Amino acid sequence: MAPPAAVAAAEKKKTFVLYPSLGVGHLNPMVELAKHLLRRGHSAIVAVVDPPDGDPTSAAAVARLAEANPSIAFRLLPAPASPDPAAHPIKRAHDTLRLANPVLRGFLRALPAPADAILLDMFCVDALDVAAELALPAYFFFASAASDFAIFLNMPYLYPGLPSFKDMGDTLVHSPGMRSVRAVDMPLSVQDKELDMTKTRMYQFKRIAEGRGVLVNSFDWLEPTALKALADGVCVPGRPTPRVFCVGPLANDGKKSGSGETRHECLAWLDAQPEQSVVFLCFGSIGAVSAAQLKEIAHGLESSGHRFLWVVRSPPADPADVFQPRSEPDLDALLPEGFMERTRDRGMVLKMWAPQAEVLRHAATGAFVTHCGWNSTLEAVTAGVPMICYPMYAEQALNKVFMVEEMKIAVPLEGYEKRMVKAEEIEAKVRLAMETEEGRKLRETLATARKMASDAVGDGGSSEVAFAEFLRDLEKSSMENGGCNN
Repeated sequence: MAPPAAVAAAEKKKTFVLYPSLGVGHLNPMVELAKHLLRRGHSAIVAVVDPPDGDPTSAAAVARLAEANPSIAFRLLPAPASPDPAAHPIKRAHDTLRLANPVLRGFLRALPAPADAILLDMFCVDALDVAAELALPAYFFFASAASDFAIFLNMPYLYPGLPSFKDMGDTLVHSPGMRSVRAVDMPLSVQDKELDMTKTRMYQFKRIAEGRGVLVNSFDWLEPTALKALADGVCVPGRPTPRVFCVGPLANDGKKSGSGETRHECLAWLDAQPEQSVVFLCFGSIGAVSAAQLKEIAHGLESSGHRFLWVVRSPPADPADVFQPRSEPDLDALLPEGFMERTRDRGMVLKMWAPQAEVLRHAATGAFVTHCGWNSTLEAVTAGVPMICYPMYAEQALNKVFMVEEMKIAVPLEGYEKRMVKAEEIEAKVRLAMETEEGRKLRETLATARKMASDAVGDGGSSEVAFAEFLRDLEKSSMENGGCNN
């Protein structure tokens, strides 16, 4: 929601450079932040690192987002590839972002007018060096849960005194001020202390504290425990915790921004379904669902008797590489024989993609089976749709913990821990969400969450107040630097 005219007028127009990490999952939240800045009368430039070995999907996403958001300036920054093509993708991405520093520096210096601040993705920590050299205020934008952020900030200090998480199993890990989390639920990228990807993450998490502050894509009502821990300064021992500005939820509102766009066929199908009668299944652009798991999902949906809208993607050739491009799925080969025919009167199966935000905000959608990515979670919260959690891989298991145990906005599919959710559990959880008293209470919780999310970004809401505090902090920074950023 746009701020009151008086507030917008009182804010001096600023120019922000937004610097996402590699991949669509990091680009989309930055675009939502850019849209929020534009609504407040500021200018936004999204600078996207473009290495020669970049993902074609990301390049296509930049083009699509630029076309849909003509008021946002997108700039591709050509950067060298990682010098170690055999390294883990996390290490390669970090190397690429580090090697992009000279290009970023040149880009910032060449701007017609100096930027007022740079907003960094959580993994773009080496850009802090460029910002310091140019005396440019640098803030981080943490696009995931505040609960994750509190744990990540503390991890470089906590982890040296522990075994590798992979060796701790169900042992609880205690982070200051936070709910204890099983070691097995920590992200895959930090499970083994000896691996380069874990060392990379520890380096990144530790450097985040060097930023002037952190904008977090969440809101006060949803995560009070994490925000208290961050405000109390218990997450970073021996130095001040960076100031946190909880400015969310910044999520796709499902509204078309481009002209002449055609309405997706699934929305017309939803128009014909009763209110809150459809289970929507969509596991994100990199969801690694095996062929065997697809069949279990199909059997569970069929047995549940409920209407469904299901986005099916081809299983990856290498289950360990969830980022690889995927071809269009062969539904006849992947799904049980006769499934499409038997469920044609109550189900719709789409290949590869659906307009997720629009589907979630449709009146016919009654539940959402999600991979627990934070963008998807916020889209469901702002639509008031109950969630069934199926983390596609260990990076999202931490979100599942807080969504189920802390926020109580979802129910879990437990079989994911064994890398296979059986049809019987899928049927049971669909029925729970759609038929039972527990499901009714879950819907009530999500209806409350939706209202609180709307209030947070409304006039005088907690997130609007936090954003105004961020701008005041930036003004203070500018005065400290003598009003000159480069």
